[in-house]
Amino acid sequence: MMRADGPVSLAILPNGWPAWFVTGYADVRAALADPRLVKDGRKRPHRGWMPAKVNDFINTNMLNIDPPDHTRLRRLVLKAFTPRRIAALRPRVEEITSSLLDAMASRGDTADLVQAFAFPLPVTVISELLGIPAADQQQFSAWAHTVVATDSTYEEALVEARQAMYDYFTSLLSAKRRSPSDDLLSALIMARDDDESLSEPELIAMVYLLLIAGHETTVNLIANGTLALLTHPGELARLRADASLLPSAVEELLRFTGALNHATERFTLEPTEIGGLTIPANKLVICAISDANRDPERFPDPGRLDLTRDATGHVAFGHGIHYCLGAPLARLEAEVALGALVSRFPALSLAVPAAELRWRPSSFVHGLESLPVRLR
Repeated sequence: MMRADGPVSLAILPNGWPAWFVTGYADVRAALADPRLVKDGRKRPHRGWMPAKVNDFINTNMLNIDPPDHTRLRRLVLKAFTPRRIAALRPRVEEITSSLLDAMASRGDTADLVQAFAFPLPVTVISELLGIPAADQQQFSAWAHTVVATDSTYEEALVEARQAMYDYFTSLLSAKRRSPSDDLLSALIMARDDDESLSEPELIAMVYLLLIAGHETTVNLIANGTLALLTHPGELARLRADASLLPSAVEELLRFTGALNHATERFTLEPTEIGGLTIPANKLVICAISDANRDPERFPDPGRLDLTRDATGHVAFGHGIHYCLGAPLARLEAEVALGALVSRFPALSLAVPAAELRWRPSSFVHGLESLPVRLR
């Protein structure tokens, strides 16, 4: 409805904040790359509800800053987050996947796919990649869920979660400096470029970003993708019959049922015209990537799941300078997870009607609270 009214619409977020939503594929893609829409929250009037040091560490993460600082940070992180490092993870991702599926099978004929598989796989992978102790993984899940929620207790819980993460990461980075190891955190500490390195606030902010982005969205991609396949048995049968469809299947699932409803917030520093409408200064701008990926002008018959569709160009990972750094890792995990799941359990089915499934209370993430399935 918003897209039909025009590319830009004023709406109210669940937490009561007004925001200008950009819809439609062409306008969303253009807005994601528009340098007039800035990310750095330090340029905005302080809202006053976040402790200063916590507010600063959030607003110095790479996703929330603009060039030239963004350019410098991304260049430094790319030195540690290399394609070679990601590609080398495949055997370990396959090993974790196999172990989780074995555990699911041993517990009976039914399982909650979110808790038993979709969550532990990516959180284990990103924790091992970063060098975070396994004992802390469950705590990170609780923090991450709070950070991306937008329910009635949002602000109070968010402050507490971010404060706890700030304290934890400060301690962890100190330990890594004393005893570095072969993990991404140690590599980030040592990353340098022309005598430049990541400052302590930048390191803490980077770990915060990588941990949340490195598992939160992939959990939803695996669970949402499984639900889409189970509710489209013809496409599921095609995938089971031809494993070579996995790469294109992941792209189509990203388009069809992505992990995010919209991109992270941007805002105007001055009156800015988008799609023929002028947005006033200091206003939130939200790019509705879920709508862009369902725009019939870009993807014909967008409500139809087609694993052979050419879904390249979707904006599930964003677009422009903030394109998701971890996209190769998310694709790798989804390919391995979905391929192994449908192969291991040929009779996999929903254990409850799809209409009874509950979605998490967030305007930002598109994720299931649980996904009860029958394995046999």
